[in-house]
Amino acid sequence: MTRDLRVKDDSSDLPLWTADFRLFFAARTTSLLGDAMLPVAITAAVIGAGYGASGVGYALAALIAPFAALIIFGGVLSDRFGARRLMVVSDTARLCFQAVLALLFVLGTPQLWQILVLLALVGAGSAMFQPGVASITPLIARDVQKANATLRISESVTVVIGPSLAGLLLVITSPAAVVALDALTFAVSGACLLRIRSVPMGPAGRGGVSSFRADLIEGWREFRARTWLWSVIVVFMAWQLAGSGPAMTLGYSTLVTDHGSATFGLVMSALGAGSVLGGIVAIRLRPRFPLRAGALSMILWTLMPLSVALSLPAPLVAGCYAVSGVGMAFWIVMFHTSVQTHIPQDVLGRVHAYDAAGSLVMKPIGQAVAGPLAVIAGTVPLLFVSAAMALVTCTLLLAIPAVRDLRRVGR
Repeated sequence: MTRDLRVKDDSSDLPLWTADFRLFFAARTTSLLGDAMLPVAITAAVIGAGYGASGVGYALAALIAPFAALIIFGGVLSDRFGARRLMVVSDTARLCFQAVLALLFVLGTPQLWQILVLLALVGAGSAMFQPGVASITPLIARDVQKANATLRISESVTVVIGPSLAGLLLVITSPAAVVALDALTFAVSGACLLRIRSVPMGPAGRGGVSSFRADLIEGWREFRARTWLWSVIVVFMAWQLAGSGPAMTLGYSTLVTDHGSATFGLVMSALGAGSVLGGIVAIRLRPRFPLRAGALSMILWTLMPLSVALSLPAPLVAGCYAVSGVGMAFWIVMFHTSVQTHIPQDVLGRVHAYDAAGSLVMKPIGQAVAGPLAVIAGTVPLLFVSAAMALVTCTLLLAIPAVRDLRRVGR
């Protein structure tokens, strides 16, 4: 291990599991578990209502599109009214919207437009909730990196457990009941957030009164002023388009076609396990230059599309996905910690919203164009391009001095 990848940091000796962090962890984990269960429940409910695969596509798009479109506005509202307050309001609203959706399924067969409108409102609520996650973490955690790593582990576990739990519940109960159960996760999350004491309900560190437009512009100015931040987002937009998109669309479909759904489930579980391990590594390893170390860890991601392109046996593919999960989880922790420790608290919600929106905007495009391109160029060549794109991403990040030389701060 080179010396510049590790630095002594007294914050690593501070306790993480304070009362408020336990409450925040419970809120976040419960909410993430519900988010992981919902697509499975909605898919079953929409198909059961007779709307077919097209209806499922519309429903999932209705859930995701408002999130991507409104998260920047959520960042402004989070900084303006207070992250904790907006998160509680979001949980309350999503509880109500999803409870109404469950009730409609219980009473009969809802119209497709009703399903889409309610899911869009749930997605909009998620856009109001997400910026607060970044804003609250540095306020309740004495060790921000350890907190982010712990939350990443929780997210990885829920991604694996959530769909399986939803599938099991669908065997013994109805889709409406699973939708209703998921709605209750918002109630648990909101109750936990209400009990947090160290974070005020109102905004932190804001003086004077400004317009919504002024707040939006200020967030953009703060985002644009940090070369290390916007350059990472630009690089990852290219990676989402040419790297992640083909890996997800073509890699996943190839696994199902060549190995079957059961093997695909095993591979995805291995990916989740690797992400958990990556979070554990991020708890222990404290790089002096976090984005440099995170960029290097992205090299591991190449194994994901490469293993499918080379038609490796299923156990080896699962192992490659696990290793890729380690690299991606470590990068995510390094990046989120850098954002939360370098951005002033009073603009953190808006800046996080801009980076989240930038990170998401190319993802659906990359996934959508991968299929048609595979018809022209072939699946295997595109998967090789996907693997190479991870190496290009690492090279570009390391070539940018502002990214490569960004130092870790004390927290």
